[in-house]
Amino acid sequence: MKNLKKKSAIILCGGRGTRLGSLGKKIPKSLVKINSYPIIWYIINNLKKNSFNHFILPVGYKGNLIKKYIKKISKFKKLHIDIVETGKDTPIAKRIHMIKDKVISNNFLLMNGDAVFDFNLSKIFKEHENKGSDLTFIGSDNQLAYGTIGIINKRIVNFDRNITFNSVQNKSNKKIISYVYSGMSIFNKKLLSLKFKNLKNFEKQLYPLIIRKFKCDFKIFNGFWHSIDNLKDIDNIKMTNNKNKYLKLRKLIKKLNG
Repeated sequence: MKNLKKKSAIILCGGRGTRLGSLGKKIPKSLVKINSYPIIWYIINNLKKNSFNHFILPVGYKGNLIKKYIKKISKFKKLHIDIVETGKDTPIAKRIHMIKDKVISNNFLLMNGDAVFDFNLSKIFKEHENKGSDLTFIGSDNQLAYGTIGIINKRIVNFDRNITFNSVQNKSNKKIISYVYSGMSIFNKKLLSLKFKNLKNFEKQLYPLIIRKFKCDFKIFNGFWHSIDNLKDIDNIKMTNNKNKYLKLRKLIKKLNG
């Protein structure tokens, strides 16, 4: 019964963050500060708010800095956090394989350690359990990095930048509507028994297999999500560049500190 009380989350935070330039050479991406707080601070505190109580961090590049940060945050000392060294250049598939025995709960969250978010993840997790799904993908809104030309009845009606979208038409198959994946998904623990250790690309190679053979679901959340992939993503959440996202971030910080 003890295992059922735990709710595990794997936070992938071992990558090099090469798109962050000189900043990525100094610190791992999960320690990049967004409005004075590292990304990992947002993630752990928000997961705790969503009733997760077991955190697994497979670290790699500059993982010692993540360990030091976790140890110095007083309220993190009360949490069950497993920090596992998985190597500097280890593929994600192998990282997950190395820590799979650490997962306690029958269903668990797998997420990238490079995004701040604010939505009811606990509700999505519960729906996953109630449906008996093996894998639930979590979709999000995203901001298009390019300008767009709006057309109605073959007439240009506007030009827009920073447009928010959550789905696109699949050019190769127009019957398919493709939704934006947030990098967060909920797994049934039995999927960890699959042979994925040596996959070069965990998502591209394993997810299609799971979709074919197991019960999968998809949920779009109603809330806030912002991924940090490069320096521009850091700038795009500042007051001067995106007031709406900045205010949502300030609201999230207040909630997590409350």
